Amino acid sequence: MIEDLINLDRFPLNDPNGERYQELVSRCQGDLAEMGMFSLDGFLRNDALHRCVKELSARLAAEAYTHRRTHNIYFDDRITEIPPQHPARQRLETVNHTLCADQIPDNPVCQIYEWSPLADFLSATLGKERLHLMADPLARANVLAYRHGEALNWHFDRSEFTTTLLLQASESGGIFQYRRNLRSQDDPNYSGVAALIEDRDPSVQTLSLSPGTLNVFKGQYTAHRITPVVGRKERIVAVYSFYDDPGVTFSSEERLGFYGRKETLTMNDRM
Repeated sequence: MIEDLINLDRFPLNDPNGERYQELVSRCQGDLAEMGMFSLDGFLRNDALHRCVKELSARLAAEAYTHRRTHNIYFDDRITEIPPQHPARQRLETVNHTLCADQIPDNPVCQIYEWSPLADFLSATLGKERLHLMADPLARANVLAYRHGEALNWHFDRSEFTTTLLLQASESGGIFQYRRNLRSQDDPNYSGVAALIEDRDPSVQTLSLSPGTLNVFKGQYTAHRITPVVGRKERIVAVYSFYDDPGVTFSSEERLGFYGRKETLTMNDRM
């Protein structure tokens, strides 16, 4: 049952008409306005967290797709208004190991994602009429692991916001860093991006999250990264995809690029 997974005593997402629910929404809206994010520490119950990590660790070791890529901070190679040697076009490396939703349909990660009050709560905090689950059977909920020396490098998100659930922290490194409002819809701020890439930006902030924390982050205009993991303990995080419109899926090319395959797994594939 969902109450065995989510700490509904602290975060009553199942009671949208209650006073404590409204207080929680108001607090999250305030955090979004002030910091561009909010975090629910202890969202996932400890017993569920331990069960989840135990299963996922085994699957990550045996089944994960290793996604290694070089990119600029924009994930866009079509930038032509600045020269190739400009720091804003510097090539950065990102490496992670991915499990897709169709590999873990019975894991708490997917059970929480598919629990409709979560999408309703996110809609309320973000001031949206409604949010929809992603229709893509691979991309809707992913589990990503970062191992020793691996990182999610500086980037801007393509989507308005990202929802993550930290499942396991690394021994060292694996730190979430961000630079708020580094660009805008009308200003790419190439000089500011160059300062960030070259470690000359004093406004970079660090966020420390505990395993079991749900985080909602607006990263479309805020640059962010996960620093390289250090040690034998991998950093494991679930990433949830919600959209304003129903029916959103990746293209076959995007699936192949992110996951190394285009089609969903059959039951025999998962055995």
